[in-house]
Amino acid sequence: MERFLSEDFLLNTTAARQLYHGYAEGMPIVDYHCHIDPKEIFEDRRFENITQVWLGGDHYKWRLMRSNGVDERFITGDASDREKFQKFAESLPRAIGNPMYHWCHLELKNYFGYEGVLNGETAQQVWDLCNEKLQNDPAMSARGLILASNVAMVGTTDDPCSDLEWHKKLAADQSFPVRVCPSFRPDPALNIHKPGFVEYIAKLGQTTGKTLDSVEAVCQALSERIAYFDENGCRAADHGLDYVMYREVSSEQASETLRKALAGQAVSREEAEGYQTALLLHCAREYKARGWVLQLHFSCKRNPNSRMFTALGADCGYDCIAVTDSCSATYALMDALERENNLPKTVLYSLNPADNEWIDTLLGAFQSSEVPGKIQHGSAWWFNDNKIGMTQQMESLANLSVLGNFIGMLTDSRSFLSYARHEYFRRILCSLLGRWIENGEYPADMEYVGGLVKDICTNNAVRYFGL
Repeated sequence: MERFLSEDFLLNTTAARQLYHGYAEGMPIVDYHCHIDPKEIFEDRRFENITQVWLGGDHYKWRLMRSNGVDERFITGDASDREKFQKFAESLPRAIGNPMYHWCHLELKNYFGYEGVLNGETAQQVWDLCNEKLQNDPAMSARGLILASNVAMVGTTDDPCSDLEWHKKLAADQSFPVRVCPSFRPDPALNIHKPGFVEYIAKLGQTTGKTLDSVEAVCQALSERIAYFDENGCRAADHGLDYVMYREVSSEQASETLRKALAGQAVSREEAEGYQTALLLHCAREYKARGWVLQLHFSCKRNPNSRMFTALGADCGYDCIAVTDSCSATYALMDALERENNLPKTVLYSLNPADNEWIDTLLGAFQSSEVPGKIQHGSAWWFNDNKIGMTQQMESLANLSVLGNFIGMLTDSRSFLSYARHEYFRRILCSLLGRWIENGEYPADMEYVGGLVKDICTNNAVRYFGL
């Protein structure tokens, strides 16, 4: 029987162990998409206790607690941090087979040196151990955790109206060697059909000093912000879509839809899609001109529980996988850009694993010599970043495209401890490749395969994002 979380955790073959310990383990992390606050990095935030760094904004953990019948008071409510940690510790042992169980124990082991298990009985011991380190160990600050994790680059997610104050300060700080890049996230300007759109357009207009009463004006405002982000080190944009849409309309039609929305009138799905398509095409052209990467996240159902959305707001752990037909529209969107030679480097992430195969065949239809793997199937995202989901994503990519050009893992997280997810991914990657070698499906050329492992862990992302 293998010991829980041993040095060879998930590495079930000799080849897998050689690949992980010899090639993957020491590679720097390029965390090109996350939701960490750059202000916390610059100010080198210290956390008072494990609840702040672990449960403060982690909707994965919140979902787990709700599924165990924990009252909301102990999740997002007014219970003390100690009480919240206790309820989580009591819930965790029931999550057998859930990646959360693995992530939590990897984080406890890697950052706090705790090699036991977390449950209701050990909660006080873990609480005391973690808090002592967080409060007294100089290396347990935000910057210290990043450096200890061997992170080379952090790609945050930023509003187009941001002045990027903290990115500027970090860029000027020679004492911190990690590159922290903003990423352009213009969703509020595209989501014409969602609450808050009118207010956001007003904010964008105020930021740029423009009257945004036409689609051309909105596009010009976004262009100005894209240029500003580019001046401040941005390498990528990210669009979170319910589904990928493509509906060609004239500029006047898109502007008429905009004016309807600004007047408080409802817009139809078709009208919204026309406006969104116009802005997507415009932004993609701008990204291409600057060598940026376009990331498209889709097939997510946001806030299906309307009662809890009203009570708690967005991003509180109630989102779900959506079954959408994004296939035809993605082909059409990319073809429209390719026809005019304006298709940027693009990463596609679907929350629905049923989309793996069509994404992987799409890649081959739009590659170019610009960079190996110009069109990428993004790492198994969100509900799929588990052992089965990661393996399925990589097997599909290998079957239908070129796994060796894959840009690898990202945290997509708000926590400074989530870099353990890169270790989890790397162990799963080496387990998969090691199994193929042991089965005689690939030559046992460990130096060459080790090079592929290094590329997927780090080097491909460095090249792809122009770092």
